[in-house]
Amino acid sequence: MERLLVTGGAGFIGSEFVRQAVERGYDVTVVDKLSYAGDLERLKTVKRVFTFHHADITDREAVVQIIKATSPSVVVHWAAESHVDRSISNPSPFIETNVSGTLLLLEASRQSGIRLFVNISTDEVYGDLHGDGRFHETTPLNPSSPYSVSKASADMLGRAYLRTYGVPVVTVRPSNNYGPWQYPEKLIPVTIWRAFRNEKIPVYARGENVREWLFVADCAEAVFDIIQRGRPGEIYNVGSGEEKRNIDVVTTILRILGKSDEQIEFVQDRPGHDFRYALNSDKIRSELGWKPKTQFAEGIAKTVAWYADHMDWVKRKL
Repeated sequence: MERLLVTGGAGFIGSEFVRQAVERGYDVTVVDKLSYAGDLERLKTVKRVFTFHHADITDREAVVQIIKATSPSVVVHWAAESHVDRSISNPSPFIETNVSGTLLLLEASRQSGIRLFVNISTDEVYGDLHGDGRFHETTPLNPSSPYSVSKASADMLGRAYLRTYGVPVVTVRPSNNYGPWQYPEKLIPVTIWRAFRNEKIPVYARGENVREWLFVADCAEAVFDIIQRGRPGEIYNVGSGEEKRNIDVVTTILRILGKSDEQIEFVQDRPGHDFRYALNSDKIRSELGWKPKTQFAEGIAKTVAWYADHMDWVKRKL
């Protein structure tokens, strides 16, 4: 099996990818700085079968040394600052990690002669969507927040390194992920935590904003299909096709828990809040044969059940 270098492998989605990679028999090296959102507890079930480096991807010397020492054939770049609200409060860490860190990884990968660099982007690089359309891989980028600007920059850097230097970069743009182990600052874990505690659940504006929700295990599986059959230079949207208004996500969770909608508290909207994201994922389905396995009704029930069993972990993270 190929040797994988996984950045951000102690994060929410990265850890799911690492767990699956180990199960599939890959030789895995994880690089993670263990920020507030990183946690090795997510990898406790596979901790003896991967190599871990506690390092920041913005540390040039560390990145170069790790890549030289491990000689990966594939770099899977999950590491990122990802919370839009935090990027509005303080954009600098997002530029440093998502742009400068990606640049360092690309440069080190260029020197090492890897087979593939999987650059994880996001549907948010496309910006705001109104009407009934969907974003295609050819849709021009139009990011709105400091977070999505930083991810669009990293996205474009990857494609520039392919064209200019021949680094074999493939770009992945997933929709909103949810599932177990998500840090409790995002909508779904916040709602579950506050619902359990009978606290008010803040919802921006009237909760009409729409997102496409993808179960985290399905997202990781898509990346393995891309590693195995994807082509350098290509961009792949990865979405479930299931769109939900934020308010509907919250009320669904409340109903699963037998809680009242009276816990919902509408709050002032986030500055520059994009109304809707929706992806056309026909390309990855037709070219690579990937499709999501988990419908939202099943995935959200699994997610709520997981958090119900791991409230101590959530409390430690807050």
